[in-house]
Amino acid sequence: MDKSKKQIISPGLYIVSTPIGNMEDITFRALNILKSSDIILCEDTRRSGKLLSYFEIKKKLMPYHKFNEKKVTNNIVDIIKNNKIVAMISDAGTPVISDPGLVLIKKCNIENLNVFPVPGPSSITAAISISGFSENFLFFGFLTKKESALEKSLKNLSILNYSIVFFIPALKINYYISKFKKYFEDRKIVIAREMTKVHEEFIRGQVKTIKEFPQGLKGELTVVLSEKIVEKGAKKKVDESVKIEIKKMLKRYSNKDIVEFISKKESLPKKMIYDLCLKYKKKEA
Repeated sequence: MDKSKKQIISPGLYIVSTPIGNMEDITFRALNILKSSDIILCEDTRRSGKLLSYFEIKKKLMPYHKFNEKKVTNNIVDIIKNNKIVAMISDAGTPVISDPGLVLIKKCNIENLNVFPVPGPSSITAAISISGFSENFLFFGFLTKKESALEKSLKNLSILNYSIVFFIPALKINYYISKFKKYFEDRKIVIAREMTKVHEEFIRGQVKTIKEFPQGLKGELTVVLSEKIVEKGAKKKVDESVKIEIKKMLKRYSNKDIVEFISKKESLPKKMIYDLCLKYKKKEA
């Protein structure tokens, strides 16, 4: 690239991705933005202070986390309006994704202020890239701790034939694995620990046979569930939830549309879906 065409850093809010472990993963652009910023917003000043110190960057850090974001957002917007460069970083990875920042971004959009992404490390794409699962994936983030809400979320997700990425506190991994075995037993799983760090580890297996982890595990895990795995030669059957969905769709759509949609979504034979459509229509006649 022609060095004479160096990017101009305009006033605004910059969402800057930082390493998820290995400091060498930071981009040149991210360093340039941080060095040029008037203020750097961060979740934890101590943690972010270590990052800046490592790269010899001396800039003002301002706490911005879930406990104060509503309180300080207007003040930050005023700073940006005064033609200042404000960077936002999280403790690790890409800000806003399961981290604070959405309140400020929405406010900047309302005020027509510049918001720029500075892409870089992300545990989501890192885990998906080595999973070996379908590239069509959904990111869910942190699961709720409330039993009824959790059961509802997992039940809804279980009918989707995509890879799914979760963030899970290591201390709670065994609890969530027990739930995965209830709703996703026909899938594979990858559990990523300490990604890009010295003790990086990837645990792979089948959801139905994955073993419990030892107590006292620390940190945060990135967990990837595969798309539905249909074994060759296995007898295919239609889940009750899918049968209910077909009955509902028959009130609005043609047999052909239903067959195309359901067979692709559930990886089921078209003839099986078509026969069900005829069966249900005959009962209603």
